[in-house]
Amino acid sequence: MSSEYKMLFSSTILHQDIQMERIEEVVMKYFRFAMLSHRWEGKEPLLNSIQNEVVYRLNPAGGIGKLQSFCKVARDAGYSWAWSDTCCIDKNNIVELQEAFNSMFIWYRHSALTVVYLSDVLPTSKPGALARSAWNTRGWTFQEFMAPKVVLFYQRDWNLYLGDRSPNHKKSTAIMQELENATGIHLQAIVTFHPGMRGAREKLRWASKRVTTLQEDVAYSLFGIFGVHLPVIYGEKKQNALGRLLQEIVARSGDITALDWVGKSSEFNSCLPADITSYEALPYSLPYLSEDEMQERVSSLRNVLTVDSASSLYTLLDNLSTPRFANCRLHLPCIAFPVTEVRRNRAQDQESYFTYEVKADGLRDLLITTSDKLIQSSRARPTFLLVHPWNRSLLEPPDLADDTQSVEDWSVPESPLHYSLSGFPVEGDSESYLRALRLIVHLEQPFCGFLLVRQRGGEYKRIASDHHIIAQVKDMTSVHDTNVRTLEIL
Repeated sequence: MSSEYKMLFSSTILHQDIQMERIEEVVMKYFRFAMLSHRWEGKEPLLNSIQNEVVYRLNPAGGIGKLQSFCKVARDAGYSWAWSDTCCIDKNNIVELQEAFNSMFIWYRHSALTVVYLSDVLPTSKPGALARSAWNTRGWTFQEFMAPKVVLFYQRDWNLYLGDRSPNHKKSTAIMQELENATGIHLQAIVTFHPGMRGAREKLRWASKRVTTLQEDVAYSLFGIFGVHLPVIYGEKKQNALGRLLQEIVARSGDITALDWVGKSSEFNSCLPADITSYEALPYSLPYLSEDEMQERVSSLRNVLTVDSASSLYTLLDNLSTPRFANCRLHLPCIAFPVTEVRRNRAQDQESYFTYEVKADGLRDLLITTSDKLIQSSRARPTFLLVHPWNRSLLEPPDLADDTQSVEDWSVPESPLHYSLSGFPVEGDSESYLRALRLIVHLEQPFCGFLLVRQRGGEYKRIASDHHIIAQVKDMTSVHDTNVRTLEIL
């Protein structure tokens, strides 16, 4: 019976000569909707609480009052539709629940406005109250403020936060700076966020401090962040839910940075963490090599490595498959270094951790701290491997000199004086040879390794450590003699 509906009906049915653009404009305006982002507190209204009811006539006790205020904000902003997760999903319908969990990010993304209600931010609050709000610690609210393009923050009294009446708080530098300080997410990433696998390790770090009431929701609340659709199975263990998500990330993207964590191993797979808090530590970053340093190392390698020997290693690594999961088993391409000696350092033992001096063929000696007791069986058949997980980024893209050009676009002088990938002249060297030498320089740098223990069936398990295991090859010969393998890890 609304005037808006009558206008819509008239535009689409009675006046068929109206341009399609006008019809789309009317439709889009009519169906724009607002969404609520909030913390569940006390008794929240469910679907059966509001179905067939006029919301404003209900007793405003508990969560009904919050729902009424939200609807009023949406209505006053000119929207005919409002959505709240407490009562707009039939939680007794498993099909609808599955669809909602896998669509939530998209719904928030397409909202014309997302209203964030901060029940613990008082009207008298000063700048910084948003950063301290419990809303910033919840799992589901992560995607609820990353997804939408237009957001407004409201205090407990339903007045705008800090009295900021701008139409979109995502364009408020002061408020976004508060969120950056509270979440560790750069304000530019908040404003321009795109879901997907890119930057997976960083997104996992952003989520590492967030908590959910139901343990499985730690993983379910991230489906939209990574753009994945997975079954929702309440009752499964937290480690299984998180394991399924991480498995999907690694398998679909080939990105091994999700395997970079410290803490306790998951029962789902030992290469994955038991808890998302294991991603709180910053990932290990390769030491920075300036282009001058790279050129110096490449020049020294040219005197000792032939084209065939360097190129064969490059080709071997280039042909490795990407990591994949099958039946919760990780098939991980890596460079393996057999461990020849594991010696417990009793002087540094803690109450529940043990420090070991580890020697491995081709590697410099290193220390590893873990809660596991390590026992080396024999040198003839090593129990342990220290592996360098293969990261395809070490191959380097072919467009280092200019992002707008590819190697194929470059003109090559007819003289024997060629130019390297960085523009430095190198006599008689092919581009493929130079890429191989650059790869070897990268492989000589320290890397974040995994310690694996062999199982009876020939598979391996990862030994979890309380810190990054940083290893480095002894010399160039160790790189050239590397054992490249794809290991099956339970």
